Amino acid sequence: MGKLHILTPTKDSLETTLKTIESVMSSEITAEFTYTVYNDFSTEKTTEKLEQAAKKSGFTLVNLKDITMHPSPNYLLILQIAQLQANFEGAHLLIIESDVIVGKNTIQQMYDLTSTVENPGLIAAITTDLNKKINYPYLFAKRYSPGVIHTKKQLSFCCSLLTQSLLSAYNFNSLNPERTWHDHYISHKSNELGFKNYLATSLPVIHLQHSIYPWMHLKQTQPFRYYWNKFIDKLLDK
Repeated sequence: MGKLHILTPTKDSLETTLKTIESVMSSEITAEFTYTVYNDFSTEKTTEKLEQAAKKSGFTLVNLKDITMHPSPNYLLILQIAQLQANFEGAHLLIIESDVIVGKNTIQQMYDLTSTVENPGLIAAITTDLNKKINYPYLFAKRYSPGVIHTKKQLSFCCSLLTQSLLSAYNFNSLNPERTWHDHYISHKSNELGFKNYLATSLPVIHLQHSIYPWMHLKQTQPFRYYWNKFIDKLLDK
């Protein structure tokens, strides 16, 4: 049985992050796994709370301020570090963002799918709200029946497993450093390399949508304001 590396990036979303951590650490997993939370320049108060949680629960906490001076967001760096570790140990990589709550068996079932579906690159769990209604970013899947659906649509990293085959085939050092998020590009790259991507509509996870970064929450909830702010920022930078 192969290994599984689980990671959660976070920045100042303490309440949802702790819920994510609790759901992961209380999961029923038979696969050999490690769990790392990457703290992307959170406040001192949040960092202190995360350090306390790490001591209590036993996950690994990486404070990015200790290894880089690059300002947040550092999603690309997190992906690159995680890929190196996963490839070194021949492990799959499961990303669970800090506004997602997984079920008791979600992680193990996603892991099991790596050996039952055909040539997987990415396997994503569908997201729902607290009322079990499908929400962002998988609104397009409302018409899908429960199951494991092969799709060429873009998959989000809300709760997604990147197989060791994909990690070995594509070096994340090739990703565009000017981009903040890379899930859509990696989804396409997986297809381009001949892998198949799957959306597990029978494995719902709760997506609280408070986001690991405040600006991402703004983009999801108030897109006009988000893009207006970007436009003003560009003007001020000139």
